[in-house]
Amino acid sequence: MERTLVLIKPDGVKRKLIGEIVGFYERKNLNIIALKMLKASKKLAEDHYSQHRGKEYFNELIEYITESRLCAMILEGTDAIAIVRNIHGNKDPKIAAMGTIRGIYADGTTRNLVHASDNSENAKREIGIWFPEFENY
Repeated sequence: MERTLVLIKPDGVKRKLIGEIVGFYERKNLNIIALKMLKASKKLAEDHYSQHRGKEYFNELIEYITESRLCAMILEGTDAIAIVRNIHGNKDPKIAAMGTIRGIYADGTTRNLVHASDNSENAKREIGIWFPEFENY
């Protein structure tokens, strides 16, 4: 079984899309191992987006992810990382496939509702950041 981190970002929470988005994962038979609502601190956000530090859009990412509450979860299933990334669709909603979360709901490339780990190494790192209680990932 593979695990991945998913964030329903502040715009998804504000627009009351948590249930809709979770439904995508459940219909693909992914298991929710952990789920919590929180307002990310600046440090948590900076740790999460550390690979983007120094890039021109870094501060915008931090401001966005910390602006209000979000929903963080760990999903588990066979090929969970690839499945979730396909469910989310392209970061640019103009070219995201219709039927994907971003293709249906996203407003822009930064404010794109969801985040998912892109590989197993990042999944482990991100789960450790958002769910430190899962030490034995």
